[in-house]
Amino acid sequence: MKDYIFCLLILYSSITFSQELNPSKTTNPILITPEILAGITGDSNSDFPDHKLQKQLILSLSWDHTNNLQDWARVLNGPRTGISIGYTDFGNSENLGSAISALTFIEFHPLNIDDLTMHIGTGASYFNKKFDPVTNPNNQAVSTKFTWSFRAFSYYTFLKTKKMDWRAGIGVFHHSNGHSSLPNQGYNSFLLSLSTDIKTGLNKETIKDLTDKPYIEKDKASYLSFRVGYGTNVLSKAFNDNKDVYTFSGEYGKIYKNTFKLGIGFYYRFYQSYYDYIVDNESLVQDGREFENYKDNPTKYASNIGLTINGEIFLNHFGIDLQIGFNLYKPSYDIDWRLNQGWSYVPKEIPENSAIVLGEYNSYYKLKKLISTRLGLKYYLVATNKQPKSNLYLGVFINGNLGQADFTEIAIGYVHQLKRKK
Repeated sequence: MKDYIFCLLILYSSITFSQELNPSKTTNPILITPEILAGITGDSNSDFPDHKLQKQLILSLSWDHTNNLQDWARVLNGPRTGISIGYTDFGNSENLGSAISALTFIEFHPLNIDDLTMHIGTGASYFNKKFDPVTNPNNQAVSTKFTWSFRAFSYYTFLKTKKMDWRAGIGVFHHSNGHSSLPNQGYNSFLLSLSTDIKTGLNKETIKDLTDKPYIEKDKASYLSFRVGYGTNVLSKAFNDNKDVYTFSGEYGKIYKNTFKLGIGFYYRFYQSYYDYIVDNESLVQDGREFENYKDNPTKYASNIGLTINGEIFLNHFGIDLQIGFNLYKPSYDIDWRLNQGWSYVPKEIPENSAIVLGEYNSYYKLKKLISTRLGLKYYLVATNKQPKSNLYLGVFINGNLGQADFTEIAIGYVHQLKRKK
């Protein structure tokens, strides 16, 4: 049920995103973009089912913000934002099946070249086939009906007409359930694309005239922010029940041109899965085992403390948030690693002289224990273009260990601007 809730939040954000990012008094042209894609689906695990070419159909609805006079649109050189609905055939109807995806996206010109754009999208997907230990054991890509989805593409416009622009694209598509159930190897696909932008709205001459209005070139503000969150994850295949993750974080930084936010911060997390493993006296914490001392203070050893570097792009009511963190304290990740990096399936009870292999500590373990990541979407109660002194937001995030999913989170945050210089 929690997977359904997270998916509905993302889809709701998609609908709101398309309606709220157009508050300027001028009209933003609407583009309708049908797209066909084909490419390769990478094998998610050994003995992955045989499959043919992946095929996709996507229909996108987007708003061109070239004539949007808000700060974020001017700073990003008139991007487009929108929603897309897609259907994917993974090339094996029996084991891999198909997926329906809904994503929000932003598309911009990274090199200020009119015909070259970068497309970033995030949302959710529904799968009609998933892992099953009996009927579909070799597909360990996803074990839930709903997953997060991420799309990164580059497009080149090779033919322009009065009504349509034809584009070729290349990029990647990723699906993952955010560690809400195991196995979760995920789908990673490499795709080629052919699409056409069907134009509506204002003509190009009108758009060009509107961009001549100047905006503030230098604008900087300090801010403080705090966030409380709730998430879920699972510990391992042997302990595959969703358990709670509670988070609290704070940060301080600068907002530049009312569009980019950069800050440093801290976080505290409490993992119910680690706590339960310890208090239930599971195998690796039993007397004589390497983690037996964790039973002296389960709350302490189920905690995680770290420092962060935060970056965000404002899109009026919305923000795209990226965080890199450094764990100062996460002792129970050692249990996590030992269980998940050894045999493909570790039973709950591990006999003292068992031949079962546990994960070995190596340099990759050190990196994953040290570095945390977070990517998500925020919705601000007050539009950031109004530069409010105080603001609230609702966010949906996926947190990772060095990029590998750790837990999915929903959070409520508060932002307070301290001072502004223009």
